[in-house]
Amino acid sequence: MELCSVASIMSLGSLAIQRTHLCSLVFRALPRLLGYTPSSLKKLCKDVDPLLTETIVGTLRELPQDVLMDIFTTLEIPDLIRVGAVCPSWHSAYTSLQSLGLYKLSQTPCLLYTSESAGDSSAYLYSLREKRSYKLTLPDPPIHTRCLIGSSHGWLITVDERSEMHLLNPLTCEQIALPSVITIEQVKPIFDEYGDLHKYELSWHTGMRAGYNSPSIFDLDKLRDELHYKAFVFPDTSTGSYMVVLIHNPKQQLSFARLGDDKWTWLPPHDAYQDCTYKDGLLYAVTGFGELHAFDFSSGPVVTVEMILQMRNMYGWAYMYIVQAPWDDLLLIWRICADHDLEPEPGASVFWNTTEYKIYEFDLIGSKLKEIDCLHDHVLFLGHNQSLCFSAEEYPSLKGNHVYFTDDNELWTLRWKNDHRDMGILNLDDNSKEEVVSPQLFSNFPAPIWVTPDLRKMDVASRVD
Repeated sequence: MELCSVASIMSLGSLAIQRTHLCSLVFRALPRLLGYTPSSLKKLCKDVDPLLTETIVGTLRELPQDVLMDIFTTLEIPDLIRVGAVCPSWHSAYTSLQSLGLYKLSQTPCLLYTSESAGDSSAYLYSLREKRSYKLTLPDPPIHTRCLIGSSHGWLITVDERSEMHLLNPLTCEQIALPSVITIEQVKPIFDEYGDLHKYELSWHTGMRAGYNSPSIFDLDKLRDELHYKAFVFPDTSTGSYMVVLIHNPKQQLSFARLGDDKWTWLPPHDAYQDCTYKDGLLYAVTGFGELHAFDFSSGPVVTVEMILQMRNMYGWAYMYIVQAPWDDLLLIWRICADHDLEPEPGASVFWNTTEYKIYEFDLIGSKLKEIDCLHDHVLFLGHNQSLCFSAEEYPSLKGNHVYFTDDNELWTLRWKNDHRDMGILNLDDNSKEEVVSPQLFSNFPAPIWVTPDLRKMDVASRVD
């Protein structure tokens, strides 16, 4: 597996000697801009004469900025960063594209992971399209000390050693502090004799029942092992900004906060949530019991909730995802782990392996549910990321009718930090599996996570310097 630092990607010297590659990037963009088929330009780019390449590159540098920007909008982020480092005029087009918010190309998801050899503040981004990893240096707190509990729209949701949460864009290094954990309904601060935060008290009550035990006391770095499960960043159509939705214990309840809020807002009374998606002012959340709830954020300050579907878990040890399909229906997916042992014999290891997925398609308009056994040319990305569905036709590096999955079991990601991770690429035709990256160079903590790169920024007052 080839490794390449972001600094070397942006090195003008390394790009200047790769003129054929530079030429090919532009020819790769031409089919979309001119309506040609990729094959009609493939031979031209491959067989281009070195002297002609020199002429083309020299001419390309003189193109008007608006033409350059049109070309750049068709490139995925690694190539966009490369062309932005070629010369001053191309860098100007690159920065204008970012500042004007015109770069909106959907990206192929990448695997973000840490490695012992990279140091505490660095992570790697593995590109499925290029089959190589890029080293990223990230802001404090060190990424190696954080839990990664979510990934949406290019943003990671992380939990630090004080159990506080941040949004982090691993490409731009923009970081935003989320409301303090002590503003979550079930969490109270405990201060020492000097007035400093010393511990946390966690109540076990839910919207359905009072606490079944007395409140528990946790050290600052231990609360995250019990409280946080999964988080999401969604565009908030009611405000034009973003909101973060958190699944948290006890009993995997929901809370949310809009960017700029100073506290988390609890969403009782239900619990046992495992995944969420958001569309047109409605938050759809699925439970481990097979229920689908819709939370209406568009009807004013009071959020209402309705159960719109109830399935039955017929699969034993399984958990559930919800995905917005490109054709507008919802996909409800059971991840089945028939191969597991949580109480091994002495000397043996705990393990948990995904064996298959069961997929259901839910028509929101007709309220019809049907099982499907094939995604054809579509691909799923499941794990601690926002669950996603892509077309392999639009993303040629992806394999149709496959599930790309990472480990998001709360026992693995929080309590058994250093155990084997259940992750890979599963073929829905025969349930065969292959590794995402071989050899596996990543650390088991924090758990590897899918992230869809995004260069866009959030302009909020709570940004962390």
